[in-house]
Amino acid sequence: MAIWTASDAAEATGGEATTDWSATGVSIDTRTLAPGDLFVALKDIRDGHDFVAQALEKGAAAALVSRVPDGVSEGAPLLFVDDVLTGLEALGRAARARTNAQVIGVTGSVGKTSTKEMLRTMLSAQGKTHAAEKSYNNHWGVPLTLARMPADSAYAVIEIGMNHPGEIAPLARMAQLDVAMITTVAPAHLEAFESIEGIAHEKASIFQGLMETGGVAIINADIPTTDLLLDAVPFGCERFGRSNSAEWQLTEVIETEHATACAAFHRGDKLLFKVNAPGGHFAMNGLGALAACVAAGADLGQSVIALGQWQPPQGRGARQFISLDKATEKIDIDLIDEAYNANPASLVAALDVLAQITPPGKRGRRVAIVGDMKELGKTEAELHRAIADETAIEALDLIHCVGPLMKHLHAALPPEKQGLWAETSDTLAAQPSALVQAGDVVMAKGSLSMKMALIVDAIRNMGDITPQQDEGHH
Repeated sequence: MAIWTASDAAEATGGEATTDWSATGVSIDTRTLAPGDLFVALKDIRDGHDFVAQALEKGAAAALVSRVPDGVSEGAPLLFVDDVLTGLEALGRAARARTNAQVIGVTGSVGKTSTKEMLRTMLSAQGKTHAAEKSYNNHWGVPLTLARMPADSAYAVIEIGMNHPGEIAPLARMAQLDVAMITTVAPAHLEAFESIEGIAHEKASIFQGLMETGGVAIINADIPTTDLLLDAVPFGCERFGRSNSAEWQLTEVIETEHATACAAFHRGDKLLFKVNAPGGHFAMNGLGALAACVAAGADLGQSVIALGQWQPPQGRGARQFISLDKATEKIDIDLIDEAYNANPASLVAALDVLAQITPPGKRGRRVAIVGDMKELGKTEAELHRAIADETAIEALDLIHCVGPLMKHLHAALPPEKQGLWAETSDTLAAQPSALVQAGDVVMAKGSLSMKMALIVDAIRNMGDITPQQDEGHH
């Protein structure tokens, strides 16, 4: 079904279409472009205009451009606008305006993408739900996600991120939110902000995008900056957490090897829910996501059932068992893939999960492979070193470190826990058998630029990935 026709897109952007066309999707990357997509020639590291000819060859319905690109005939299906990013933003606004979907925005220092995926799982069971496939949460990711939204969506989940002050509010206003959720506020991006309060102010600016009639804010009741967030709430608010002030109060979390069972109270009613992965942080995000679903008009019971099916995506806590010998399960490696990103709060959460998991082999060890956490500002060395004082470290057997900042943690560890240290991840990825052995449980995590996924892939390639059964491994 067409998402954009030439006339709709021209009207939305104030642009001029060269021919009559209709597009079934929107793409900014020729590598993932599907036939029928409208190709948006954004200027990033490279100028998207250089790829328009290729996009049209691959079957793009048309291209959004600010000039005739090289190698493209004048009769090609193009939509001319003054500025391509501004044009994409206009498409996003128009797509939002023409839908009756309940739109939920999610931001936070930790857990944005996992929470977005929980919401996608819960809402998809109850209506047509639109959410970005990847972590598209920046100045082009948000308008792209909106521009791709089918007009008949019942729900949409928009992830909104930031690196610098002033980024969240315009994106939230573009998305016209019915519900705005802040997962938590923690030290991340301290390079661009003076303090944790500065980060909280920026996260709270998501509320500027709330619709004036009945927009609901969902905030974490357990963080030092909760009051600061509350001050910024324009209309209704629901809090989640262990605090007695929370409308959604978490009372019990039982972590097993493969799941997290939770009990909570919602306005006096007892609520039981489960997440199909170990981790207390998933319990908190799950509870906040349930609050967001109800605020968006979804059914609580159906949401709880669907949440029990959710599993973390690759790079954000996904778990796999690598079989080194088909004849016996005893020489599995239990791999937790947290390679997508890291800051102090999310690293501690991941180490807490690792500390609770029993290695698959009798002599198996708990092994962490950690890479530098970026954008932490002046106290970055101390924030890395301080990880050595976390209680989870006591339960770990070996910690390998990657990057100049993680040298501070490596030096602070007890000698018997010190694993390898390397400047870059490819050094460790070249020697996976020096990192882990049969029977170990291993978790890898670091900032995206540290390329910890190279190490995860190297460990995966040591054997075969075994299918996970419903009972036991999952």
